[in-house]
Amino acid sequence: MIPKIDSEIGITVYSTTFDGIGGKIRVTPDDFQVSEKISERAENLIKEEADYAVYKLKKKRIDTNHALSDIFRKKGIRLKSLGLKDASAITEQFVCSGNKGKAIENFSTEKYSLEKIGFVKKPLSKKDMIANHFNIKISDCSKDLSSFTEYEKILNFYGYQRFGSKRPVTHLIGKAIMQLDFAKAVELILSFISPYDSKENSEIREKLSDKENFAKYYAQVPPQMDIERIVLKEMIEHKEPQRAIRSIPLSLRRFYIQAYQSFLFNKSLSMAFSDGENLFESQSNDVCFDKHGKIGKFVKGLDQFLALPFVGYSYYKKTRFDYQISKILEQEEIEPKDFFIKEMQEVSSEGGFRQAAIHCTDFSSHENTVEFSLSRGSFATILLREIMKPEDPVIAGF
Repeated sequence: MIPKIDSEIGITVYSTTFDGIGGKIRVTPDDFQVSEKISERAENLIKEEADYAVYKLKKKRIDTNHALSDIFRKKGIRLKSLGLKDASAITEQFVCSGNKGKAIENFSTEKYSLEKIGFVKKPLSKKDMIANHFNIKISDCSKDLSSFTEYEKILNFYGYQRFGSKRPVTHLIGKAIMQLDFAKAVELILSFISPYDSKENSEIREKLSDKENFAKYYAQVPPQMDIERIVLKEMIEHKEPQRAIRSIPLSLRRFYIQAYQSFLFNKSLSMAFSDGENLFESQSNDVCFDKHGKIGKFVKGLDQFLALPFVGYSYYKKTRFDYQISKILEQEEIEPKDFFIKEMQEVSSEGGFRQAAIHCTDFSSHENTVEFSLSRGSFATILLREIMKPEDPVIAGF
């Protein structure tokens, strides 16, 4: 049976026949460890002297964005990450300075440490990060992990954290922005209540549903609800929803749109699988990625990975998945052209393609610990979902 939260983010199938071992993840931060892998070419570019400093950021109990914001506040240097890592893990990742010559010495706080490892002539980019390596302990599982062997047959869904984990709302905010319903977007940010969220968070969001008394409750919004405080302040001062949404950092506004695209992708992948489409092998006329990540048409004999459209205003209809995608867009009352947002052009999205199946390497398991590498953009929680088949992903630590 598919958990309700899975359906809410567009995942309505399992891609393996495995029964599942149950259990929990993230019982302690040490149970979930992630480290980035960069390309050999990128590693060779890191020298003792050059223009832009490269660091390793190791952290726990803080997400990447908040760690980088804290570094800027403390040290006055803006660093860019190659990927985002959430707070519920011990993570190790590469970050790079965007300014020539400005470097800082190693330092640490209770939640993170920053170590300078060298310099590059040009800043590293997301393309330089090729994979993430995971080491994960599953507690209280019902049987040995070694019985799971279907790691090469897992659909490449977007995971829970893409949608807000315990509060799956990011895609709903994105859809509201696309539909130019900025008042609804504000309402979702401030007062969307999820049954998976904490009692304390739900109580403050209940208060924030009272639009006439925003000023009364502003002081009660905790500092960690930083986006809510930004939006609330704008609404109190100007009472203009579009202006309030624009006050949110651009990267996050774009993320809301991408989250809605991710929801559409999950639904498309689920429907195509349910309709019997082969999503693990490419066919004639398919769009594919090659082993270097370049997109192109299927060529027999080449090592390629099937791709599905990631819908945007330049949606490519000529794939065998247009039937499912068009049906979903109709249900959602959305058209590809809606992803070009005239009233907020900076968040418009052209779309593109995403790999249909997870590319998993270095898979091994021992007792209740599993280790593997996933290519950039794939979610460990989606592989774990197939191993564990949790009745309630939130209780299971997802």
